[in-house]
Amino acid sequence: MAKILVAEDEEVLRMLVVDTLEDEGHDLDEAADGEEAITSIMENDYDLILLDFMMPIYTGLEVIEKVRATPEKKDVKIMMVSAKSQQADQERVLAGGADYFIAKPYSPMDLVKRIEDILNEEH
Repeated sequence: MAKILVAEDEEVLRMLVVDTLEDEGHDLDEAADGEEAITSIMENDYDLILLDFMMPIYTGLEVIEKVRATPEKKDVKIMMVSAKSQQADQERVLAGGADYFIAKPYSPMDLVKRIEDILNEEH
């Protein structure tokens, strides 16, 4: 299945997402802050990055900026996850380089469905 990075500073939520996606057969890496996310992204190839908007050290938008500025990483699919779900926030995230947006709170099964749809887009 897919190799996915889950970058989320809330440990319980990160564990829930990782467990749910592992149950679906995906290969998961985790990051607890923006700096860990950038390090993992630069050292690995991911099919999808799930990125929290508000994280310590670097925000999700700052992570996206660094990823999109790296030629060999610029095309990776990125889904921003955020409690900031106003239309203006979503537009800012998408304009900042995210490919997809999902608002918190969300059900784990909705997340799985959304990820499967995203991963199947390339086939």
